[in-house]
Amino acid sequence: MNCPADQGLQLELEGLVQGIGFRPQLVLRATELGLTGWIANSSGGVKLEAHGPRVQLERFVDELLQRPPRFSQITKLSRHWLPYNQDHQAFCIAPALREGSASALLCPDLALCADCERELRDPGSRRHQYPFISCTQCGPRYSVTRGLPFERCNTSYAPFSLCDACAQEYSDPRDRRFHAQTISCSHCGPELLWNGDVVALDRGLGHATAALHRGQIVAIQGIGGFQLLADPQRSETVACLRARKGRPDKPLALLSSHQWLQELCVVSEQEAELFGGPSAPIVLLRRRRNTGLDAGVAGSSPWLGVMRPASALQLLLLESFGRPLIATSANRSGEPICRDACRDQALLAELCDGVLSHTAEIVNRIDDSVVREAAKAPLVLRLGRGLAPVAIQAARPRSAAVGLGAQQKGALAILQGNQLVLSPDLGDGSNSAGLLHLEDTLQQWLSRHQLEPNHVLCDMHPGYGSTQLAKEKGRHHGSVLGLVQHHHAHVLAVMAEHALTGPQLGVAWDGSGWGEDGSLWGGEFLQVNAHSVQRLGHLSPFPLIGGERAVREPRRVALALLHGSYGPAWRERLAGLRDLPWLQSFEAGELELLEQSLSRGPQPVNCSSVGRLFDAVAALLGVQQRCSFEAQAAIALEGLAMEAFDAGTLPRDRYRLAIVEGQPFLLAWQPLLEALLVDLERGRPTAEIAYLFHRALADALPAVAARLESRELVLAGGCFQNRLLLELSLEALQAKGIAVHWSQRLPSNDAAIPLGQLMTLG
Repeated sequence: MNCPADQGLQLELEGLVQGIGFRPQLVLRATELGLTGWIANSSGGVKLEAHGPRVQLERFVDELLQRPPRFSQITKLSRHWLPYNQDHQAFCIAPALREGSASALLCPDLALCADCERELRDPGSRRHQYPFISCTQCGPRYSVTRGLPFERCNTSYAPFSLCDACAQEYSDPRDRRFHAQTISCSHCGPELLWNGDVVALDRGLGHATAALHRGQIVAIQGIGGFQLLADPQRSETVACLRARKGRPDKPLALLSSHQWLQELCVVSEQEAELFGGPSAPIVLLRRRRNTGLDAGVAGSSPWLGVMRPASALQLLLLESFGRPLIATSANRSGEPICRDACRDQALLAELCDGVLSHTAEIVNRIDDSVVREAAKAPLVLRLGRGLAPVAIQAARPRSAAVGLGAQQKGALAILQGNQLVLSPDLGDGSNSAGLLHLEDTLQQWLSRHQLEPNHVLCDMHPGYGSTQLAKEKGRHHGSVLGLVQHHHAHVLAVMAEHALTGPQLGVAWDGSGWGEDGSLWGGEFLQVNAHSVQRLGHLSPFPLIGGERAVREPRRVALALLHGSYGPAWRERLAGLRDLPWLQSFEAGELELLEQSLSRGPQPVNCSSVGRLFDAVAALLGVQQRCSFEAQAAIALEGLAMEAFDAGTLPRDRYRLAIVEGQPFLLAWQPLLEALLVDLERGRPTAEIAYLFHRALADALPAVAARLESRELVLAGGCFQNRLLLELSLEALQAKGIAVHWSQRLPSNDAAIPLGQLMTLG
C-alpha cells in the first residue's frame, strides 16, 4: 500500500509507563525527529498521536521498542495509522485521558537519584539541603498514590500547589523535572515537623541528631512509613529498642552510606550494585568483625542488613549524625508499620522519644524491601519499597480476579486483562492488625483499579484469616471462590515469573502449608499445571509435637525425628551424647511428657516440611532450641554452615537422603539423621555437619529428577531463600544438565502465593 510522505500514527501503550518520566522522554525524542502531536497518561497506560514523515514515525517506534525509557516495561503496544494532521505545532504533553478501567501499572517508589543528590549538596542550587527533593527519575510513587492515572492531583502532593519556579521546571521539556508529579521546593512543598510542631530543617535535624547522640530512639517519616532510628553502638539503646518493639532476637537493619558500608561488611560487586540501585533495599551482607556495633544489633547472625537512604531527609539526618544508624520499622513486632504521625501518635509515643515527620501523607504504607545476592542474581527476601508493586504479564487476557495469599507473609494480587500485579509484603496476617491491613489494602487496590473481581482465590487452609476474608469478599462481590493448595501456588508463582507453561516438575520446600490430605506439607515434589497438581513424592512425614508450639520450638521437632527413627530406644541411641545441648534444653520430666503425647491421646498432625527438618538439625547441633521469629533456626544453621567455608574445611564426604519407592515416593531423612549422630559422637565440628546437611538436600534434587526422568526443575518455597542451599542445588542440578528456574523478581516465600493462586485461572 502506498503511503503519503507525511502521516499520523496513534499509539496506545500498556505496562509500567507512568511515574518514570516516560512522557517527557518521548516528547524529547519526538521533537528531535521533527514530529508533532501529543502524548497523555490514560487509565490504561499512555496514549499518543504523532504526525510527520512516515520514515520518522517508524524510526520513533523502533527506538521506543529497542531503547525504552529507563524503568519502563512496555507490555503491549497498539498502533493505528492516521491521515496527516498539520494543526499540531509541536509535540506536547496533553491532559490525562480518563477512559476505560484503571489498568495502568503503578511505579514503585524510587530512591534519591544521583542528580538530585548532587543538587542537594550544591550551595548554589535553590534545592540545596531541601529534604523533599525529587525529579522524574526519583521520589515517592506507590506510597503517595490515591488513584490512576499517576498525576499530581491523584497523589498526596495535590495540596502543595507549585510555585512559579517549580511550575516553570514542570513545563520545560529541557528540564529533568518536566512533568514530574512529586516535585516541590522550600516555597511550595511539605513542611517539616518535630514532635508535631513545624520547624526549619536545621532545627529539625538538630533536635533529632541530639536525641540520637543522647541514646534516644527517634522515629523518622520514611518513604512508605515511619522508621525507628537509634545508635547501634549503645547497648542500652539497642536493648530498649528491642523491648519497645517486642523483638528480642531478630537482627536489626542499618542505615549507612557507601563510605561506611565497606567498613561494616564484605561486599561483592553485585551486592554493591544492589545497595546503590534505584530501589535502595536492605541488602543482606556478610558482616565484618570488630565494627564497633553493639552485639545486640545482629546477635549471632553472620549477616547485616544494610540500606542506603531512600530520601533526602534520611540522607541529611544520617550525615548529621555522622555514622551508621539502626533503621527498623516503627511498629510492634508482627504489626503494620506506622504511617501517620497523628493517627499513630499513641503507638509512636510508646516506641520512640522523638518524631521527625512532615506534611506529605503516606497513602499506601510499605516496608523496606530486603534482598540478598545468590548465584550472581538478586534474591528477594521481602518485597517492599522500591520493588513493589511488581507486574507479570500473563499469556492471555482473563477475567478480573484477586488472590489473597496465605497467612504469615500476607499479600494480595490482582488479575486485570493480561496483567498479574503483586502487592508488597503486607506482614503477618495471623493477628487482627495484620488482617485489617490486608483488608484495607484490598479495598484500596480494588478502588484504585476500579476492579470488580469475578474470582476471589485463597489458600485452602480453613483457619487462615485470609481464607475467611476471601469467602466474605466473594459473597460481597458475587465472585467465584477458589481454594488453591499452598504449594501448587508456590510453584505456579515461579512459573509465572519465567513464563513457563505446564506440566512442570516443581520442588516446593517451605515451613508448612495445608495439604490435600489434611496434613501439613512442605517437602514436596509436584507435577504442576495451571488447573491441576499431582503429588509425586515428598519428605518422609513426622509428627509436630504440640502443633504450633513445635514451630516455635525446634527441640520438639528433633524429638519427633529421633522417636520416628529409633522409637522408644532413641535414648539408648544417644547414650554417647549425654552432653548434647539439645538434651540440656529440657527441664526434668519434660521429655517424658512430650514423648507420651506421641503415643497417648490425640495424635499430633503429621508434617513433611523441609523447613521443620532444618529446625530439627539446628536443635541437635545446639544452634537454636526456641525461636522468636520465623526461620530463626534455619538462618542460624545456614550461618553455621558458612563457617566451614570461612575455615576452608569443606568436607568431601556426603550425607544422603534415601528415595523410598511408592505412590507417592518418599525422601527419607533417617539415613541423614544417623550419619549426623555418628559425626556428633566422633566430635566432628558442627559447622561441617551443618554444611553436609545443606549438601545432602541439594544432592537429593538431581537424584529425584533422574528418577522422574525430568530435565527441567522449578524451585519454590521459602527454604530457597537460603543462599547456601540454593547455590548448592543449582550446582548439583546444572552439573547433570538439568535446567533450573527459581524466584528472582518475586520472593520465594509465601508473599508470592497470591500471584500463583491467580495462575490457576489458566
